[in-house]
Amino acid sequence: MSSSELPSSSELSNIPEPDEFMRVVHKPPRKGWMDTPVEFKRGTYCFPGKAKNLKILDMPNPREWSPTDEDWKLPENWKEIIREGFKDRLEKYRSFKLFMDICVRCGACADKCHFFIGSGDPKNMPVLRAELLRSVYRNDFTTAGKLLGRLAGARELTEDVIKEWFYYFYQCTECRRCSVFCPYGIDTAEITMMGRELLHLLGLGINWAMEPVANCFRTGNHLGIRPHGFKDTLEFFADDIENVTGIRIDVPLNKKGAEILFVVPSGDYFGDPGTYTCMGYMMLFHELGIDYTWSTYASEGGNFGLFTSHEMIKRLNAKIYTEAKRLGVKWILGGECGHMWRVMHQYMDTMNGPADFLEEPVSPITGTKFENAKSTKMVHIMEFTADLIRHNKLRLDLGRNDDLIVTFHDSCNPARAMGIFEEPRYVIRNVCNHFYDMPEGTIREQTFCCGGGAGLGTDENLDMRLRGGFPRGNAVRYVQEKYGVNRLACMCAIDRATLIPLCDYWAPGVLVTGIHEMVANALIMKGEKERTINLRGEPLPGSKNQSSVVSHRNWRQADRRLETGREGE
Repeated sequence: MSSSELPSSSELSNIPEPDEFMRVVHKPPRKGWMDTPVEFKRGTYCFPGKAKNLKILDMPNPREWSPTDEDWKLPENWKEIIREGFKDRLEKYRSFKLFMDICVRCGACADKCHFFIGSGDPKNMPVLRAELLRSVYRNDFTTAGKLLGRLAGARELTEDVIKEWFYYFYQCTECRRCSVFCPYGIDTAEITMMGRELLHLLGLGINWAMEPVANCFRTGNHLGIRPHGFKDTLEFFADDIENVTGIRIDVPLNKKGAEILFVVPSGDYFGDPGTYTCMGYMMLFHELGIDYTWSTYASEGGNFGLFTSHEMIKRLNAKIYTEAKRLGVKWILGGECGHMWRVMHQYMDTMNGPADFLEEPVSPITGTKFENAKSTKMVHIMEFTADLIRHNKLRLDLGRNDDLIVTFHDSCNPARAMGIFEEPRYVIRNVCNHFYDMPEGTIREQTFCCGGGAGLGTDENLDMRLRGGFPRGNAVRYVQEKYGVNRLACMCAIDRATLIPLCDYWAPGVLVTGIHEMVANALIMKGEKERTINLRGEPLPGSKNQSSVVSHRNWRQADRRLETGREGE
């Protein structure tokens, strides 16, 4: 990608004000969708995968190109490649064949997609996004389509169709909210994944997904951090923890024979606020005295293969099981990540498992058997910590988080793919005094996406991200205005990155946090010095250094409004 194609700071500053963004027109255009060609507007599409990354991964057709080019430099036999790839996937994935056939276009999904709500573009309605593939399926693989053409909803595969696929399948975050409302259970995310797989056969991916995948192959994590850098980073965190608590924490790395292998997304040890969450894990494990290890080889829990192809999911996921076997651990514990848990619970067993060499996970502190992880042998940190609190194994001072008025964002994959709704809320309510859920219809299984998942969390499409993030931002703003919320908690590394600009835009003043950051701030550790600052280095509420700490005025006003029922005042 040439420098001229990068978004300039002036362009980013030209993003409309929220009030202008909200004036979205949802009327369908007069022209039919098949007659409306795709238009690549700056700020609404992602940059293509760089040739060097495709070469590292041995993927087809590595070259430099741009979506705005007339010629995308496709292979000469590109039609044949797509048709064969389509045929292979229809034969291999029964669900894909079913999803191509059973939609009755009832429209139940139409207004459920955050990108349609935020952009008004009909092709972002899940039903129409799927039609981009179905129309070619009907034309090439059904008798009705071959005989009746457009009358049967069929159209020929052309280069313009390929360009349309690229634009709209990379405007889907695979969040699966639409599938919650589909009476037939059609999983549009699976259709998007098939569309992306077909595009990759021609070398058409996006760099924000392909570079992390290539980095993972080279170094073990998406960010390309090498083993010594990983080790240094964790030791820096240990220094910071010692400064806050007076306690020196060991960093067990590549420890053979440890009971637990701990895996986190690299965002947790690379950028704020994930770093505070990472320190939270370290403090919790030290306090419990559990026998665990980090791994410099399996130093990435995230799996951007989910945004690329099923084969890539398998290739990336294998390193976790391989490392667990090499180190001889009993089971695996995973950190606050989003899509890692969809991979674990929906794909890992059949792709790389079953992991018969591991044991059914049992908490070394409470003795709880995590029977839901009997197959994968991997437990979510939120299940682990909720179980500790339920068994009264942690000493917690909720007052240390009294400056926080918290709401919670259900990350799409742990929520919809795993059903983890209660554990995070249970933990939050036990580490802070002020928690308010966002409105029904925007949380739990109906949660709205952050707008940056599935590889779209890059700044060149910030315009579209903010449009897609409007429903979530609007719900955050609602609790901000009603209760004085100033902190948005989540348990996903992508969320912790993409929700920051989203809140800055739609609900300024609301900061983003991981849940174990709040756990660690509330945690009373054995032998700790008097705690006066939190993990961010800010004065703790009630400490003698708190003279400039955030006032409690906002949440007190909110509490009074609730008590008196005078919410309009």
